Amino acid sequence: MSLAEAATSASGAFDSIPIIDIGHASTHEERVALAQQIRDACVNVGFFYIKNHGIPEEIIDEVLSAMKTYFSLPVETKMKLYHRRGAHFRGYEPLLDSNIDPANRGDLYEGFVIGWEELVPKEGDDQKADNKPTTIENLWPSEPAGFREAFINYYHATFDVGKFLHRLFALALDLPETFFDDKLKRCPVMRGLHYPPQTGPEDDRIVGIGAHADFECFTILWQEPGVQALQVLNSKNQWINATPIPGTLVINIGDLLSRWTNDIFRSTVHRAINRSGVRRYSIPLFIGADPDVDVEPLPSCVSPDRPARYEIINSGEYVRQRLRDMYQQSIGTPGGAQ
Repeated sequence: MSLAEAATSASGAFDSIPIIDIGHASTHEERVALAQQIRDACVNVGFFYIKNHGIPEEIIDEVLSAMKTYFSLPVETKMKLYHRRGAHFRGYEPLLDSNIDPANRGDLYEGFVIGWEELVPKEGDDQKADNKPTTIENLWPSEPAGFREAFINYYHATFDVGKFLHRLFALALDLPETFFDDKLKRCPVMRGLHYPPQTGPEDDRIVGIGAHADFECFTILWQEPGVQALQVLNSKNQWINATPIPGTLVINIGDLLSRWTNDIFRSTVHRAINRSGVRRYSIPLFIGADPDVDVEPLPSCVSPDRPARYEIINSGEYVRQRLRDMYQQSIGTPGGAQ
C-alpha cells in the first residue's frame, strides 16, 4: 500500500497508543520492519511509545533529581533566568507564562528550556562553514549543583535516540535512510517541566497545558511513571490516556513533519491535566528541521490523487512565529505579550 493510500484509509479513531520495541535494529531488514510499524503508528495515531531506547536509567534519575530541586527554589531565584528577557526563550518559564490554547486562560506548568550545548565546549562548535552561528547560548542557574551536567547529559542521550528515529522516519516515507541527516543536526529544544497538582474546578480554563499540536517535526517525551496527565485526541473527539509506562518514551509527530509529509503523518492534538494529587515531571525534546531548511511536501507524499497541500516554508521562521503565538496570550507573568 502506498503512503497516500494508507493515509486515505486511516480513520484516526484509535483507542490505544502502540508500543514499538526499537531494541533490534542492527540490520537494514530490521530497520525496514521497524519503519513499517512506525509508518502505521504515524498514519493512524500520530503517537507511539518506544521501549529499549537505550538511555541509561542513571541519566534519567539525575535529571529528574535536578529538576525537583530546581523547581523547589523560590520563584524570585528562578526568575533571575526568566526566559523572555532574551530573544530565544531560553531559561525559566513560570506558571501561567504561556497559553497554548486560546480558549483557555493559561497553562499550569513551569519549565526550564535549553538548546544544543556540548558538556565540554569544542573550538568552533557553534559555527557553520559560512561562519554563521548555529547555536543559541543557554542560561544556567547557579543552583542546584550538577544541574547543567544533568540536563546536557539527558539532552544528548535523547537526541541520539532522535537521530536514530529520523532514519526510521525516512525509511517509513520511502526515502533514503540518511535523507534527514543534514536537515536535523542541531535543532532540538528541551524543556524540563513541572506540573503542580491541579485543584481547580473541572471546567476551569486553566489546565496543565491546553489542547494543542506540537510545532516541530517530532517530540520525544519522558514522563514520570505513576502520574497520569497526558491525553491524546482521536477523530471521535475522545481523549485517550497516554499512560506512563516505565522504561518507555512517548513519540509524537508535530506540525512541521505533518506538513513535510503532506498530512500523511498525523500531528495529533493532545493536552496534559494533572489531577493526580501529586507533582508531575516530564521532559519533552522537540526535534525540528534546522533553521535554514526549507520545507515542502516530499515527493513520496505527493500524487495526482493527493496534490501538495502546502507551499514551501522556512523552518526557522515557522517555529519562531508559532512560539510568538504561544506566549502572546498568557496571563500570569511579567513581560506581557511578545
